[in-house]
Amino acid sequence: MAGGIGGPMAWALRPAGEHAALRRLARAAGLRLRALAVQRLVPLARGPRRMAVEAALGQALAQPLRVFTSPAAVRFAAASGIWAAARAAGGGLDLAVGAGTAEALRRAGVGEALSPARMDSEGLLALPALAGLREGQGVGLVTAPGGRGLIAAALRGRGARLQLAEVYARRPLPGGARRLAALLARPAPLAASSGEALHALHALVVRRGEPARQALLARPLVVSSARLAASAAALGFAEIRQATGPDPAALVHALLAAAAEAGPYNGRAAASRALP
Repeated sequence: MAGGIGGPMAWALRPAGEHAALRRLARAAGLRLRALAVQRLVPLARGPRRMAVEAALGQALAQPLRVFTSPAAVRFAAASGIWAAARAAGGGLDLAVGAGTAEALRRAGVGEALSPARMDSEGLLALPALAGLREGQGVGLVTAPGGRGLIAAALRGRGARLQLAEVYARRPLPGGARRLAALLARPAPLAASSGEALHALHALVVRRGEPARQALLARPLVVSSARLAASAAALGFAEIRQATGPDPAALVHALLAAAAEAGPYNGRAAASRALP
């Protein structure tokens, strides 16, 4: 079943261009993964906002504790004009919300970054460096507008002197009507790792009417965190499976299990395949 041909099918809701790692693991496991993108990621350090964004990033990187909330946050920060100079000063501690973000930091030249075993906001905040913050301690938070709001609020509540650097944003992706119609046409499992993207998808489907909304909500949904599971339940999804984490391997494992339970997609045979 090379390349997933003839295996169960599933969808992955991620920004445009962010499906490669998930698709690679899915193919190896015999899962036919279709990319679903309703958003794209854009850098904020460009045009008239460039100087302000880079100034905020420079201040965040100068703090003794630096928190990165996603691989994209690392990627866009590292692509800025000040990354190399800001990192050259050295010192301090870099914290990542998960293993994928820590790996992105290593690829960007950061020698060591700490990440929690529980790869979500709560896991990050439980790391000793953040759990034991001193009043007035400087923390740089490199993120996107609207993302990981719990982290910023918690750090401020613990007395941190927070330097926020929003280096990228999610923007609606035009078009995609055919792909959305294909999604609604069959109830294959859907994986989501962003509450913002899931709400954006739901809003697009609602515009198509109640039958379309019910078709979306009827499918098995794989989510990457307990908070996202609660958000999905509030939208009306009834069959929600929480993966062990947001990393591609965990999502693929959960998608295979959801496809196996669905039955018509020959999921049980593929679910027995081992991921590399």
